[in-house]
Amino acid sequence: MLKLEGISASYGAVQALEGVSLEVEAGKIACLLGANGAGKSSTLNCISGVVPIRSGAIWFDGQRIDGRSIEQIVRHGIAQVPEGREIYPEMSVADNLVLGAWIHRRDTKQVRNDIARVYEIFPRLKEREQQHAGTLSGGEQQMLMIGRALMSRPRLLLMDEPSLGLSPVLVEKLFEVIEHLNQTGLTILLVEQNAQLALKTSEYGYILENGEMAFHGPSGELRSNEKVREAYLGT
Repeated sequence: MLKLEGISASYGAVQALEGVSLEVEAGKIACLLGANGAGKSSTLNCISGVVPIRSGAIWFDGQRIDGRSIEQIVRHGIAQVPEGREIYPEMSVADNLVLGAWIHRRDTKQVRNDIARVYEIFPRLKEREQQHAGTLSGGEQQMLMIGRALMSRPRLLLMDEPSLGLSPVLVEKLFEVIEHLNQTGLTILLVEQNAQLALKTSEYGYILENGEMAFHGPSGELRSNEKVREAYLGT
């Protein structure tokens, strides 16, 4: 479904990625791991069109998408849940969700159905639908971020550090949601600080070091790789 071929990207004179290649099969969960500054967020931002690539190619469902606008990429079926709580704090929960459906805004009936689906996944958001998003807890704001991304009806969901700042109980519930979404047919590329949990949840893993691919393989193999265990899993 998704294929990156030797992509390189930079921020001015600072090289962020160099020759990064990866694939995510349709209906699977893949994780992207690495230390802070390794290039994980940059990789997601290149896929979603936020950061242009300098060289290489990005393919989605057999179509090359690098160089296309963010809106075009969303319309292709890719949505991103960025790192942090990038919500509109003065707007209600419901209005934040409606913004996520911008590309489908003319189909008002389906947008209402999509909101109802988000509320089924996150009942807490239904309870707070008229509340200002800025008054939500950290966990509720993360629910809203995911829900808003789902409003574009993606086939591929890019998730950047979704467990950041959450309690262990909320992290466990969050990963239950991630597995549920995958079971509905959604393909997921997951950037996650909790390497152990990410590898347990995914089928395939990639590990970046200084903007380059250091390791990749089936998640079970990476979990048993001595070098990976020492460097990234703390064992």
